Amino acid sequence: MTSFEEAETEETVTCLHMTFYHPCQKDKMMFRCLNFCKREQVRADEMAKFGRDSNVCHYNLMDTRVSRIQFSLQFYRKLNSSEFCFEIKNMSKKTKLLVDQTELGYLNKTDLPWKCIICFGDYQILAEVQEGESVDYFETYLHLTEVPILQERCLPSLQPIPENGISSSLFSSQGKSPTETDENESC
Repeated sequence: MTSFEEAETEETVTCLHMTFYHPCQKDKMMFRCLNFCKREQVRADEMAKFGRDSNVCHYNLMDTRVSRIQFSLQFYRKLNSSEFCFEIKNMSKKTKLLVDQTELGYLNKTDLPWKCIICFGDYQILAEVQEGESVDYFETYLHLTEVPILQERCLPSLQPIPENGISSSLFSSQGKSPTETDENESC
């Protein structure tokens, strides 16, 4: 046997990708203590805490409006399963935490979906879980964006769309109706 054949199989690690946004981040630099674009290992038995108290939180947000501990993330394995998950708990007495459409009050917790948006105050965090196998630790990988994660979106109307694929409601404000054209015909 060669040393390659005898080598242990490399274990994959669950990684939590988190993309941070705040409208005043350029002026107030509230993310200056976070290590962006660098994977960090966290022991499986530790809670990842986010807040402004650097003595308690590993992930510091430099903003007086943020609680000492804003929220925590706990890594765990589902009962009778090999699937690893995260649980998110709101640790702020003053601010509610939104996880997608679920509102968490103080000490409320919920499973973190595989992809979700976490909001509190003006903070927006896109969280995405990349599955792994390690039981000893997980990794965090933080990103920063200058574009709001939540943006106002125009939702299409729920009216039926005709076979030609063009809704007459799109033209109603212009006083025009759709006309059928041959795809080979020039405009």
